[in-house]
Amino acid sequence: MNHFQLHIDPILLAKEVKFTMSTSSGNGGQNVNRVATKATLHFLVTESELFDEFQKQIISEKLGNRISNEGFLVVVCQDTRSAEKNKKAALEKLLNLLKVALTPQKIRKKRRVPRAIKEKRLSDKKRNAEKKELRRKDFY
Repeated sequence: MNHFQLHIDPILLAKEVKFTMSTSSGNGGQNVNRVATKATLHFLVTESELFDEFQKQIISEKLGNRISNEGFLVVVCQDTRSAEKNKKAALEKLLNLLKVALTPQKIRKKRRVPRAIKEKRLSDKKRNAEKKELRRKDFY
């Protein structure tokens, strides 16, 4: 089942997100207390026009720990001293999160362990046990 969207347009995605700016706890000296450089991105998954219902459900399941009670996917960025750079970085984080969430998980194929490998493991265990048995001192 292929639910990976090859390209998510960042321009269309940027139109569907809302930013709130606040004071950052990162770099900036005294500037930190005066300028709002921390970018908090809010993306309403259920109202998005970029994804179909199946993709929205997958995003909600895989990124559920980042989705608030109101249904907003929240991404915070306060890495730089520039508000504009933090907005771009938050948008990039969101893009990466969505791409990872929509990438299908690789199906694990069950393999049989060959008999020779099982026998080798058991003989190694037996040899190791004998070696330790010889080291043992009996105090009877």
